[in-house]
Parts: sequence; C-alpha cells; structure tokens
Amino acid sequence: MTLMERDDNHLSSVKNALRILKSFTMDEPEKKISDLSATLGLNKSTVSRTMSTLASEGFVFKDPETKKYRLGLSILSLSGIVNSHMDVYRESQPVLNRLVENIGETAHISVLDNLEVIYLNKVECNHPVRFLTHVGKRNPPYCTSSGKVLLAFSNDKIVESVISKGLKKFNKNTITEPENLLLHLKKIRHDGYAHSIEEFLEGVNSIAAPIYDYKGKVIAALSVVGPKQRIQANKIPSLSKRVIQAAMDVSERMGYYPRK
Repeated sequence: MTLMERDDNHLSSVKNALRILKSFTMDEPEKKISDLSATLGLNKSTVSRTMSTLASEGFVFKDPETKKYRLGLSILSLSGIVNSHMDVYRESQPVLNRLVENIGETAHISVLDNLEVIYLNKVECNHPVRFLTHVGKRNPPYCTSSGKVLLAFSNDKIVESVISKGLKKFNKNTITEPENLLLHLKKIRHDGYAHSIEEFLEGVNSIAAPIYDYKGKVIAALSVVGPKQRIQANKIPSLSKRVIQAAMDVSERMGYYPRK
C-alpha cells in the first residue's frame, strides 16, 4: 500500500467516525451496530471497528445489557469547550433568562448551518409544552420564525439554495411558493422581526428577531415559542417589541452599537 492510499484510508476512517457520531440525536440517543450499518450504509465490520475505537477514547459508551451505544462523556467535555467559547451563547444567557421570566414562554438562540436552523441555547418556561426543540436540534429555516429571520438577512445564494432544496409543506400555513417566501423575507427585513403561525407545527406559534455582531452582521436569531392559545396572533405585535429588544440587548453585549 502506498503512502497516498494509507492517507485515503485514514481520511475515510475519520469520515466514518464523524458520520457515526452525528447520527445520534435526542430522538435516537441509543443505537446498535446493525442500526448504524443500515442507516449509514456501512459494513457492520467497519462500524464495529470504528465504534471500538470511539469507545476506547470515551466518545461512545456501550450498554453491556442492551448492546446499544450512546454518546460518551468525551463528547460532553468537547461541547462544554465549544459553548464556553461561543460568545453568543454566553452573552445571551442572562437575556434569555430575563425574557422567559417576563413573558412566560420558552426562548431560543439559533444560527443557520448547512441550510438548516440549529438551536444553540434554550431556556424553558415554567409551564412548558412539548415542542420538537432542544439544543442541537435542526429544523428547516423557511417555516420557523428564527429560520426566516436568518434567511432574511442572509445573502441571495443561501436563500436560493434553500428554495432549490424544495419548500416542503409541514403544516397548513407553510410557505411553499418561492415568490411568496421572497416577499415574506423582504417584509421581515423591513419589520425587523419574523413570526411563524402554525407554519411548522400545528398549534405552535413563534416570534424571532436578529442578533448582530460588532460589525453589524446578523449572526444569530433570538426566538420565543409557545402554544397558539398563549402566543395569539393579536398579541404578536406587542410581543415582537419585547423579542426585538431582547435580541438587541444580546447584540449590544456582543459589541453592536445601533445607529441612532
């Protein structure tokens, strides 16, 4: 085997390990070798060998009774390092706590990654309703308030890429026509916030506003989400002012100074 072939094999092994780690989710926290093999299209021997290496380094743990694997403590330590160095995570924490206490709804911080919304931070309210959100969860951007805010302030190429993937209908109010989405994003830029009224999940409404860095670039979104019985359509204008102010508070903590 040549040196180049060995390098290719090493890169392939690293890629397989990363794909395996990324396949674990909150919905599927435990998996067997056969599950991973079928999901990722890898040979069982390849998966087994990779899992043994990951287990030896503490990145996965094998339950001796169920024979299922779950993520190990090494992942937790790495996530702690990432979070501690993410300014937006750190600076948003007190603002989210205060916002949730004041309005009584769950709040998130999210960013756009690989044409999806990913949640970086979440503060639960005292009377939470089960939503499909958690830190690390990915959702489509065109039917969530945070995603629409991030798209509205992204470049045209990103918006075009999202549209090219297709605007799947998730619920009765999902925007599925590209022209309507573009007009909607234009309105969001004008208004300075976005709302989603049962666009993604039935019975769930949300409001989001942009977070700016010290250069004036939108780097994240702050959103609140709750059941339609509490976040009613007629309350969105007043709630949006509080969400916009909270997002601005985070922005200023990030070094942003709005032009008067």
